[in-house]
Amino acid sequence: MPRPVDPDRRREVLDAVIGYLAHTGINQFTLRGIAAALGRSTRVLTHHFADKRELLLAVMRRLDEQQHDALQTTEGWEDPDVPVSAVVRSAWERNLGETELPMTRLIREIEGLAAAGRLPAAVPDFVRGRAEFVTSCLTLRGVPERSALITATMLNATFAGLQADYLTTGDAERAQGALDELCHWLDAAVEASAQARQGDIATRARRRP
Repeated sequence: MPRPVDPDRRREVLDAVIGYLAHTGINQFTLRGIAAALGRSTRVLTHHFADKRELLLAVMRRLDEQQHDALQTTEGWEDPDVPVSAVVRSAWERNLGETELPMTRLIREIEGLAAAGRLPAAVPDFVRGRAEFVTSCLTLRGVPERSALITATMLNATFAGLQADYLTTGDAERAQGALDELCHWLDAAVEASAQARQGDIATRARRRP
């Protein structure tokens, strides 16, 4: 009878795999190569992950969890009085800092391979899930949910594109200037959406008998 999978042990193994992939890239990885690099047998990996595809899906889900946890602990995330731009700037600095930079490169690589159709796993939730997560930050600041989802999608796509530009060119000044413009747009969009919502609420209240 197969030994049951321990969730904590599975997460420990998965985090070790992610740490390895963050420094080697994900394009050509194999279960055997990862096991050897981590000093484990291939059976340790296959006990937790049936095959390469299942491991890849688990990597993406875990990366999402890590990104969400990092954002939620960012000062101001749950404070509607803190501009969303402050959270964005904090995430930018953290993502490109020495500690998180390898992980940021891994995420950008996964997105690039997925866009090119070269990733052997489905990734819609990897992108949409982040948009929905950021939506919760915007709705907390009064943005209607539908508008918040669209704004979050634009924010995430632009943020990722700017990071890819910076990581490709190394042009920090130009990327920072573009990030500043993104933040100005974002704060204005959030304020306008929140004010429009308040106006709609006030109008409906006046129409009540």
